[in-house]
Amino acid sequence: MADSSSSHLVRGLTAVQRVWARHPRWSIALKGSIAAALAWVVGVIAPEPFSEYPYYAPLGAVIATMSTVARSVRESVQAVGALLLGAVIAWTADLVIEPGAPGIALVVGVALLCAGWRGFGEMGSWVVNSALFVLILGNADALEYAGVYGGLITVGAAIGVGVNLLYPPLPLTPSEFALDHLRDVLVEQLETVADGLENETTLDVEAWEAQRRNLGPTIVRVRDAVAAVREETRANLRVMRHRGQARSQLRRAEALESVSDVVDVVVRLLVEWEGRSQDEVALGSRLRPAFALALRRFGAALRSAGPDGADADAAAALTEALDEASEELREARRGTDHDYLVAGALLVTLRRGASTLTGP
Repeated sequence: MADSSSSHLVRGLTAVQRVWARHPRWSIALKGSIAAALAWVVGVIAPEPFSEYPYYAPLGAVIATMSTVARSVRESVQAVGALLLGAVIAWTADLVIEPGAPGIALVVGVALLCAGWRGFGEMGSWVVNSALFVLILGNADALEYAGVYGGLITVGAAIGVGVNLLYPPLPLTPSEFALDHLRDVLVEQLETVADGLENETTLDVEAWEAQRRNLGPTIVRVRDAVAAVREETRANLRVMRHRGQARSQLRRAEALESVSDVVDVVVRLLVEWEGRSQDEVALGSRLRPAFALALRRFGAALRSAGPDGADADAAAALTEALDEASEELREARRGTDHDYLVAGALLVTLRRGASTLTGP
């Protein structure tokens, strides 16, 4: 009975861990709240005048916990720099012009110009925010307020970076799900086109164009997820312990991107040339069965593929199907004026994709 309860507990914890890993935003929210609370405590116990404005410290902490370790350090530096520059702009304006509409116009104009500097990256908007805070709220003593503001933001950002370093994000699971989703979408496209070829139906150009457009966001999500993995390996001790898995994901992502290009070309050519109501089509009734089989075998190899390529049996079946399609194409060219150029291009493209999945 105790063993059964322990087994249920282990399975439950494993399920929770899997769901947690699949949703990195939860980890970001937890770390952000912890860092913000710690920063608030530090702001409260700091000496005056810092303790009069403790709410600025959590702001810096939140900025630092919003992303990967490497990015959080970079963005924290950028944000602090932007905030300090905004404070300096407001303090300088306070020396030369009275607070009011003209002062706000001057400060915002200068701050917007400075916010566009590429060194601030996405943190450039903080120049304007900081300038307005300091100008409007710190008009009694702009210099002191600017120092307190910048100091608390810096301390909060340091706390946020520290929390991120203690438990850095591990984006391997979200990227794995993104890669699996892209693979499934590509396999579905191959199987659907194969169905169309086997049933000798006309392939709908507009429907396939819509599918191609829908594939774009999936590829973008994969690229973003893999970019997060690549960036995280620079300063993440957790990923360093999983460096082999991270490298495998990067190899798999490169292969899937290459395969997605192959599938896009194949689908586009088939939809365009097999969907036409004219005699000169890509395959015709003679070649359709062989190429439909090749597409199905390509999809099966893709479904079985891991970081090191497709399963050996699936790879062998794909090679056999492509050889059969090649032989059918040679036979079809004999005794006819039809050159089957599009069919040849399809075969070359499929072989290129096969080499990506199975190796040369």
